[in-house]
Amino acid sequence: MKRKKPAFRSRLDPDKAWERLKVLNMSQTELARLIRRSPGFVSDLFNGRRYASGETRRLLMEVLGVTQFEDLFVLEETDD
Repeated sequence: MKRKKPAFRSRLDPDKAWERLKVLNMSQTELARLIRRSPGFVSDLFNGRRYASGETRRLLMEVLGVTQFEDLFVLEETDD
């Protein structure tokens, strides 16, 4: 049985993420360590080459101190 593709995917908004990193005086490498992901993975998120799973989104929001999804992510419609 084929899995149905989600209609939308959430992408990290790099401008908003960089703004939070600056406020917290944190590097991408430090962020990667705190969310238990590789620096390369975090770089891919910031550059739009990867999407964050639900768990990664939750960790990013927690570490970067945001409570609203829209403060870090944007929804993109997927192609069918």
